[in-house]
Amino acid sequence: MSSEPPHLRGLDPAQREAATWAIDGRPPAPAPPLLILAGAGTGKTRTLAHRVAHLLVQGADPGRMLLLTFTRRAAEELIRRVERLCFEVLGAEAGSARESLWAGTFHAVAARLLRRFAERLGLPPGFTILDRSDAADLLDLVREEEGLARIDRRFPKKDTCLAIASLVLASGRSLEEVLRRQFPWCAEWQDELKALFRAYARAKAAQGVLDYDDLLLALERALAEPALAAEIGGLFDHVLVDEYQDTNPLQGRILARLKPDGRGVTVVGDDAQAIYGFRAATVRNILDFPKAFTTPVEILKLERNYRSTQPILEAANAVIGLAREGFPKRLWSARASSSKPRLVALEDDQAQVDHVVRSVLEAREQGLRLADQAVLFRTAHHSAALEVELVRRGIPFVKYGGLKFLEAAHVKDVLAILKLAENPADRVAGMRVLQLLPGIGPGTARRLLEAVAEAGRGLATLAGLRPPTAARLLWGELAALLIELEGATIWAGQIERVRRFYDPLLPDLHDDPAPRLADLDQLAAVAARFSDRRRFLTELALDPPSAASDEAGVPLRDEDCLTLSTIHSAKGLEWKAVYVLNCVDGCIPSDMATGMVEEVEEERRVLYVAMTRAKDRLELLVPERFYTFGQPKFGDRHVRAARSRFLPDRILDRFERVSAHRARGSDPGAADGPRFDLRAALEAVWD
Repeated sequence: MSSEPPHLRGLDPAQREAATWAIDGRPPAPAPPLLILAGAGTGKTRTLAHRVAHLLVQGADPGRMLLLTFTRRAAEELIRRVERLCFEVLGAEAGSARESLWAGTFHAVAARLLRRFAERLGLPPGFTILDRSDAADLLDLVREEEGLARIDRRFPKKDTCLAIASLVLASGRSLEEVLRRQFPWCAEWQDELKALFRAYARAKAAQGVLDYDDLLLALERALAEPALAAEIGGLFDHVLVDEYQDTNPLQGRILARLKPDGRGVTVVGDDAQAIYGFRAATVRNILDFPKAFTTPVEILKLERNYRSTQPILEAANAVIGLAREGFPKRLWSARASSSKPRLVALEDDQAQVDHVVRSVLEAREQGLRLADQAVLFRTAHHSAALEVELVRRGIPFVKYGGLKFLEAAHVKDVLAILKLAENPADRVAGMRVLQLLPGIGPGTARRLLEAVAEAGRGLATLAGLRPPTAARLLWGELAALLIELEGATIWAGQIERVRRFYDPLLPDLHDDPAPRLADLDQLAAVAARFSDRRRFLTELALDPPSAASDEAGVPLRDEDCLTLSTIHSAKGLEWKAVYVLNCVDGCIPSDMATGMVEEVEEERRVLYVAMTRAKDRLELLVPERFYTFGQPKFGDRHVRAARSRFLPDRILDRFERVSAHRARGSDPGAADGPRFDLRAALEAVWD
């Protein structure tokens, strides 16, 4: 019979030390500030749950305990674990303790505190909170009132404006810096945006509402008042924060002002997994935590990994060990293996696709389910060519992070132009294409297409039609494009011709145009591998999208399917086999994130996170060339790619180096067959 208390059973020595450190007396006094550095796969959430449970078992008042997480689901799961751990010791009291705990996201806790102190803060007692959709709608109304919806050039859309304001508030950076670094296409509107945000703040105050970002900002400003900070902070003896590496500067200031001396504060996190800088999270919060309080900070490390084999961890340790700054950690595992992770050199990006598909299918034949395998990539569009090949091969997959390539609205826009040129009678494509122009809705588009059909002269009819006034500036250009494509016999250059028309429209049609343009680059690269337009469109239509929106669908629970995921969306997950695409400079690190040292260092952590998702098998793929879609006069070409700077020669002994070449085969031509009136046969089914 184990002498270990029930709520501490099953912990390894490091986890037990972290769960019980400085929790003395009954009830326990607030401990000095504690930083638990929990490496990937070391049982971070488990350890935090055991620490909360130990506090409760030792007599801590649950009503004076604050538990901060980043999602409501994470908070609920953590509390469920705590209740299970405490039940054997506390019995029915465990349930009441759960009800008393202050637990939730930073935003949820902020809302609860603001309600409690509303009158003291000058807020109406019945203030309401706008969700993202309502906030965007209010901002849009303010935009119209300020006259910004009627200027000659298109002002950023409401969702873009809201994203800009949110990033400014969360990061603490100036509007100018945020626009320059993350919204460069909106930089010309800096003065107008500042006026809009000021008017938006006035409108919220007049209506007695707060939006999502105001919750944290209002709490942080309230805590800047010493008397209020002492009163609010005095509500809690113990404050525990999960995933501290993902906090932004605003959240870091809230914690520091809530407990200036740090007593009772425990944070759990891993600086090596701080990869959300684009959301305003900063690794500085966890790196500077030891200097954040007037009381000295204790640092404990969890380094035993329960996920990966030792060779995978040795490679991951080597990659992160070259970081310029960070807490030194050496992950280790009791899971021995003779197989090192593989560093696979491939001739080009298409060979990479072939290799992944072949490897996934071979692993499946060896008994590894598709669901136990994942393909990870830095940016959503990096999987475009792979998605097309998986569709062609009939391999089911689900994608997380970004849009599913063939279902993305901007990709469908470009394909619709090509489909209409290929078949002027395609009403679905025609409806989509005509509504790309301002002033044309479904009714007008339907009327124009009916006129084309009645004339019987194909797309040439478009040139003589009269569109609505708002569409006239672009109508001639669109008509000329479609007429040119309808008569084109050479496939090369058609995508580029479509994009000369479409790319300037993209910022008006869809938010966040930069990654969408990269998607279209990938579409062009895929198209160049086909001999003609018809074959290209046919291949992409083999598995038509069925989702009602741009988001990738979630597979059925019992369906065995491969996971495709951005590395950011894969954080916290694991698979038996992981393939990481494009481990080359320009992809990892992204060419969009090499302007500053801190950006490059975050990219190093991105690769580390990808590597530590693998349990048994890890492959880093290094294509030596990438296909690029060039101008017609220069032709299409490949560019050379260098292995990622995060994989220098001095750490290559941690990998098995492989040189793989794609299998080449001939495409079978279309077989001749008898002539047959298929249309009549299909219609006759319903006779």
